Amino acid sequence: MAERIYEVVYLTIDDGPSENTQAVLDILDRYGCKATFFVVGHNPDYFPMIKEAYDRGHTIGLHTLTHDYAYIYSSQQAYFEDLEGIGNVVRDQIGYVPCFIRFPGGSSNSISENYTSGIMSALVGEVQARGYQYYDWNVSSGDGSDHTADDLVYFATEEASKYENIVLLMHDSATKQTSVEALPRIIEYYQERGYTFEAIDRTTFVPHHGVNN
Repeated sequence: MAERIYEVVYLTIDDGPSENTQAVLDILDRYGCKATFFVVGHNPDYFPMIKEAYDRGHTIGLHTLTHDYAYIYSSQQAYFEDLEGIGNVVRDQIGYVPCFIRFPGGSSNSISENYTSGIMSALVGEVQARGYQYYDWNVSSGDGSDHTADDLVYFATEEASKYENIVLLMHDSATKQTSVEALPRIIEYYQERGYTFEAIDRTTFVPHHGVNN
């Protein structure tokens, strides 16, 4: 049997910038990796880290200004006001508004139904009509919940054999120290199997979840 040729990990990191962003960037540099940061507006003191990530060759994407589900998913108008808000934050740092976005909870989230029935079905089309491209993921580290670093390594690698192109979900916030601890081991696992780590661009494989609302 021919040896399988592995391809690319698109590491996507949500919820920064934070006090952990510097450590994440340093780890990525150490291993020669590029990533994509879907940023939020929670920590103005760390907004300069958006430019730092960009200057180091990483892609910046838009996640949310507030990450307040009740507000964001209260209406399409509210969603786009929030998106415009984080777009302005990023433009102030890097000079333009990126086209790459990630919905809070992903496009498959069902929590939005608590606020507006059918809003995700409308938004997935409307964001693309406005020139954005939304990214979900096909592998998650599980660090949206509290887990040990060992757990995160396991979750981030257990399904690796299913995919050649992996869009891996991780998080960067003040509470995600275990994510920082797990990141080198996750990178090493994939690099040892022939994967490279690249940042999202306009030619990148785009995983979309099924929409549940």
